Amino acid sequence: MIIWLANTDWYLYNFRLSLGKALTGAGHELLMLSPEGSYGQRLRSGGMRWEPILMERLSLNPIREAALMWHLVGLIRRERPHLIHSFTIKCAVYGSLAARLAGVPARVNAVAGMGYVFTSGALKARLLRPLVRMLLKLALGGRNARLILQNPDDVALFRQAGLVDPEHVRLIPGSGVDCVRFSPAPRQVAAERVRVVLPARLLWDKGLAEYMEAARLLRSRGVPVDLLLAGTPDPGNPAAVPEPAVREWVSEGLVQWLGHVDDMPALFRSVQIVALPSYREGLPKGLIEAGASGCALVTTDVPGCREVVTHEVDGLLVPVKDGVALADAIERLVRDPALRQALGVAAREKAITEFDERIVIARTLDVYAELMR
Repeated sequence: MIIWLANTDWYLYNFRLSLGKALTGAGHELLMLSPEGSYGQRLRSGGMRWEPILMERLSLNPIREAALMWHLVGLIRRERPHLIHSFTIKCAVYGSLAARLAGVPARVNAVAGMGYVFTSGALKARLLRPLVRMLLKLALGGRNARLILQNPDDVALFRQAGLVDPEHVRLIPGSGVDCVRFSPAPRQVAAERVRVVLPARLLWDKGLAEYMEAARLLRSRGVPVDLLLAGTPDPGNPAAVPEPAVREWVSEGLVQWLGHVDDMPALFRSVQIVALPSYREGLPKGLIEAGASGCALVTTDVPGCREVVTHEVDGLLVPVKDGVALADAIERLVRDPALRQALGVAAREKAITEFDERIVIARTLDVYAELMR
């Protein structure tokens, strides 16, 4: 019996469903836990066992948080799992502490970066940092615990922070991509207008401001390009972009906003370039899916993104928070269709050899087996 704990059902459905099916297909019983959302029923329809929990991502109410911990401990004692796998920092803390109290033999935590508390300069984040550091050391420690990180920069950060025994860290590149479902389609090499999309939750730290700056510059230069934005606001995130701001960009004619897109493979086949000017990532799945689809990639030279793109080999890297450089890179790809095509082919090859979901699933199952022997 294995329990998963995540902060959204959307994450479980979009990032971990293939791993869940691999586990149940191998004969494991799996229970997924997350706050209630619109994807819980989809998980159940896909044959997964999922239950909602009363977790609020940004809550600091001590009574509510104590009630959540008590609920988790009771649920875990009822289910008697052999292993708990928690995703994101808050879930890692709560899942691991509840697992310790309930006597679970093994704990796995998957964290995509240091999170808001460690990366933000906001007063609330700075005040919370010592407490979260102490709780993380308790959550991540122990002989029967493993920490999964997605890129070498984060491995170095966690080691330097002294949050975990380096021997208990495992580097696994993201959640993987289905390179059969995400595959290239024939594209017009010399299209009259080139289509670019930024696929991400609508957060400032995904580079939305820089994308809009680039849109204005490209329009002023007369570059034949259409910029698209695929994603929805994330009200539970401190970096969320207000929806009125997005609608203002649309009314200004800078971008076409697609909102939530169910069929991402079809979207990637309909564009030539995918841009992600993020400030930092664990390992951006949307960028990998775009590479598997044969798109030319433009992203920032920051942790997570530079693991997906090697400059001028399988994409272009630009400095972080630099809208001018982003516009220059997009214009370069628009004006040079041969380069655009070559980078797309190389991105597809890299996705197959390094990021295919079968690789990620196998390495995750190895971590489980290591702890459950």
